[in-house]
Amino acid sequence: MADRKDAGAGNTQATPAAPVIKISPAEGSTTVRPDKKVVVTAAGGPLEQVTVESDGEQLEGEFDAARGKWVSTGPLKPASDYTVSATAAGGVTASSSFTTLKPKIELAVADVTPAVKGEKVGVGAPIIVRFNHPIPSKAGKANVERALQVAAEHPVEGAWRWIDDTTVIYRTAKFWKAHQKVTFTAHLEGVQGGKEMYGTKNLTKTIRIGAAQISTVDTRKKNMIVRRDGKIIKKMLISAGMATTRAYTTTSGVHLVMGKSNPERMISPGFEKGHPEYYDVMINHAVRFSNSGEYVHAKNNVWAQGRRNVSHGCINARPDQAKWFYENAQRGDVITIKGTDREVEWNNGWSYWQLSFKEWKKGSALS
Repeated sequence: MADRKDAGAGNTQATPAAPVIKISPAEGSTTVRPDKKVVVTAAGGPLEQVTVESDGEQLEGEFDAARGKWVSTGPLKPASDYTVSATAAGGVTASSSFTTLKPKIELAVADVTPAVKGEKVGVGAPIIVRFNHPIPSKAGKANVERALQVAAEHPVEGAWRWIDDTTVIYRTAKFWKAHQKVTFTAHLEGVQGGKEMYGTKNLTKTIRIGAAQISTVDTRKKNMIVRRDGKIIKKMLISAGMATTRAYTTTSGVHLVMGKSNPERMISPGFEKGHPEYYDVMINHAVRFSNSGEYVHAKNNVWAQGRRNVSHGCINARPDQAKWFYENAQRGDVITIKGTDREVEWNNGWSYWQLSFKEWKKGSALS
């Protein structure tokens, strides 16, 4: 009789190996840098789900095309505990936990100007951000700058410019559109600003853009015309700087309203008490537009206004009109002055519009 063969002997198949999941940072790590990526890989099968969590908040990340790797896309929170849970094909799971380091230097936003609750600002307004610690390197500045977000209801191109190691300023390419809300957010949490320096929390501020109030001063014609949303709403006779010295010459160019006070103490620069040029006076309804002592303010010298420039560099107007301007001026309003041979420097006060936008962008750490 012929031997019989087992019909199933040739169909035996090996059981496939289960996927192997690896997680980085390693389990139990206690000094993980906030800028480190969380990486989860699976060999032998695709990843189905990855969750990285701290205090109920999930860290965002992305899979590669084959779902063999998941990499976090955002920074980690400093001094925080994280848990990682991963699932691969076949129900294979893995988990891990680690703790991020506490920075020796905690980076935070110290001030945002102008961002006073309830205030409306002009269409030329910058966003001035100051930090609590210097950020000395370009790499650190670039990290921080990437974390700064400006979202307007009517978007317009803009750019940041660093003026020193603690201050960065946002300026738009064209004036903001009037009557809108702008939201500034500093996503600083976990961002490295320097050696052993990391941001510890995020910050959001709302800036409200008011009417487009733009004033034009002609020092030769000795007048000032105020437009609001494109319409002339006030014409004022003025007296500008007498121009006998550079200090007494009103600066020409594009200025912004920086603030206002009533009254404002004004003291002659460079002269001691007793000198013929010395003065120390209190001036009403003063609207400041530079760091070199220039204001639009009240002065009861109607004999000069519209006829002669006799001031020490300020723009003075009839008391009732100066009071009106004071009451209606917004920080960030545009004041364009023409007719003198002294050009305002771009960094004199908020005269940032003196630079072309192309030049302005050169101050970005990302340029």
